[in-house]
Amino acid sequence: MKLFLLLFLGVWQADAYPAKAKDISDIINGFSCARGSIPWQAYLTYKTNKGDHFCGGSLINQWWVLSAAHCMGLAGTMVVHLGEDVLSQYEGSEQAIYASKQIRHPSYNPQAFDNDIMLIKLAQPAQYTKYVHPIPLPTSCVAAGTWCTVSGWGNMVTNGVVNANALQCLNQPIISSAECQHAYKYDYTNNMMCSGFMQGGQSTCQGDSGGPLVCNGQLQGIVSWAYKCALKGYPTVYTKVCNYNAWINYIMSNN
Repeated sequence: MKLFLLLFLGVWQADAYPAKAKDISDIINGFSCARGSIPWQAYLTYKTNKGDHFCGGSLINQWWVLSAAHCMGLAGTMVVHLGEDVLSQYEGSEQAIYASKQIRHPSYNPQAFDNDIMLIKLAQPAQYTKYVHPIPLPTSCVAAGTWCTVSGWGNMVTNGVVNANALQCLNQPIISSAECQHAYKYDYTNNMMCSGFMQGGQSTCQGDSGGPLVCNGQLQGIVSWAYKCALKGYPTVYTKVCNYNAWINYIMSNN
């Protein structure tokens, strides 16, 4: 059974990481991002029948945020928070906007986490500032070995739950598809990519789901799942955004 490290309020989802369980994640052994350095970062709050949850996301233009399909909330309950840094403080840069639409990829598989991608339309346009700005979509797929940055407010420990208060960042390389396929066998598809450290010790964790993996100034990955946080031999798996440019543009132009 797959357990996924979902980027929900530090709560383990039984159907989200494998026991191999798929985990949806916060950042283990990262660092506090410089304020304003990740202006596309979104913080999603919403309710489900299991209570309050959160995920990450990425602002891609004034009206749209990209996140993971497994982060979908109930209609009318999701709020997209932009310009956030330290969650416990009001810093004057925050924008909180209701989601008017949540559109999952039509081929999303909640068991396999294949096509784990979702577009969120804002009820009103985001206002661009120093702390709120979109990230470009990829112009091509990223090569193995490229260093990238992942960010989120997820769990920061491997045992227990300590959710981040300030936005956390981690610089990490893209891992080859061959290595990722070897690690995850039949759980890995061509719509996924791996980034992180095969030796373990650093990774995303619960609460980082849906957040951005940015390489050379482009959004290349969406935090999706892993077997465990920072586990040796099992890096975090990301939705491969470059496979979805046509779908993203189609949805935005028709909604």
